[in-house]
Amino acid sequence: MFVSPAFAQGAAAPGGGLLNSMLIPMILVFGIMWFFLIRPQQKKLKDDEKMREALRRGDQVLTQGGMIGKITKVRDDGELEVEIAQGVKARMTKAAVVQVMSKTEPASEG
Repeated sequence: MFVSPAFAQGAAAPGGGLLNSMLIPMILVFGIMWFFLIRPQQKKLKDDEKMREALRRGDQVLTQGGMIGKITKVRDDGELEVEIAQGVKARMTKAAVVQVMSKTEPASEG
């Protein structure tokens, strides 16, 4: 009728096993998230920055607003002058360029 003292105490909680059993899966989840989410986003940002730095006169570009135009002037302060129609030029920042539709060959030095 009485409960013996051995059953009443119960099992002792493992001290180091709980830490290891929770820490390893959390590290694995973070590693998987970094590999599938963070790393590709960083690579895309780096590629976009390279594309914007390589813009030059004569490139045909697509802007964030959906307009396709030809770069007529590249300024040092991060601005572009883009001809969106014959005789119609717009000033915009390099950040407004989403994609380069066609590249021009660099002019020869000779």
